[in-house]
Amino acid sequence: MEMTTLAGEPVSRIGLGTWAIGGLEWGAIPESQAIDTLLSAVHSGIRFLDTAPIYGHGRSEELIGKAIAIHGRREDFYLATKAGLDWGQDSGRGAIVANLTRQRLESELDDSLRRLQTDFIDLYQAHWPDPLVPVEETAEILAGFLRSGKVRALGVSNFSVEQMERFRTVAPLASNQPPYNLFERGIDASILPWCAAHQVAVICYSPLCRSLLGGRLRPEMRFDDIRSVDPKFQPPRYAQYLAAVDRLATLARERYQKSVAELAVRWVLDRPGVSVALWGAKSPEQLQTAMGVVGWHLDADAMAEVDRIVAECVTDPVGPEYLTPGTRSA
Repeated sequence: MEMTTLAGEPVSRIGLGTWAIGGLEWGAIPESQAIDTLLSAVHSGIRFLDTAPIYGHGRSEELIGKAIAIHGRREDFYLATKAGLDWGQDSGRGAIVANLTRQRLESELDDSLRRLQTDFIDLYQAHWPDPLVPVEETAEILAGFLRSGKVRALGVSNFSVEQMERFRTVAPLASNQPPYNLFERGIDASILPWCAAHQVAVICYSPLCRSLLGGRLRPEMRFDDIRSVDPKFQPPRYAQYLAAVDRLATLARERYQKSVAELAVRWVLDRPGVSVALWGAKSPEQLQTAMGVVGWHLDADAMAEVDRIVAECVTDPVGPEYLTPGTRSA
């Protein structure tokens, strides 16, 4: 397993993203299967588990806590969780709003510690900016968690350069977690170079672009999970993205004897400034492909060919903006 450091701690460059394990937006899975997946990840050398209270409304964190208890060694798990999304009384995605108020953050931290069955969290991240709470206020609250010992390092997710700069005036910033894949490259222009210049780790979520780059989707498929509201999975864009995936799969197979999924995640890890790519899995079998990402690199010609394929096939690109939560009423 390839390793790096985050806030002085060794972590694997492939992390396990646990949004899917939480159920709800990706469909329920049996508890035994979820725990087997978590334990298989750790046994495979993955030492970075990313979660959040919003994933299954606490279910993802609960499952990780149970896996730690079964495994018996807390030190084998680098736990990164988040805070600041409020789902209210409605389970639908349209009800989710950003909430970084002190009351919300304090209650979420205690709830996360309880569900994870741990005394501390390795990396605690503000999940999304809250337009109603100044960034400096968020940083001050999180800095208090750091001083208390309940949190070992602080991060943000989906924050801009300007927001990260403001955060750093109040508290140390270890990481930013943005969406990043070869279809969604919004961080290339400013976030990646800024993070590299300021020694802020970049943890990339959705390296397979919500399964588009997994190589298993077909034109006739319809979706009743989170992808049903993703514009990439709607016509005519869906056909454009699938055409790109077909050509990328040929490139991966002919040049590297790899799958398109392995190519896509390797592409993310080979981008300058990227520390960790999060691999989502709902079964131990889905972790096997992650192991094929390790130990090789894309050369410059392949990087250029990826760019050509995407530009030629995807003529109407769209980003991950649909994921942005709503704003609380003032």
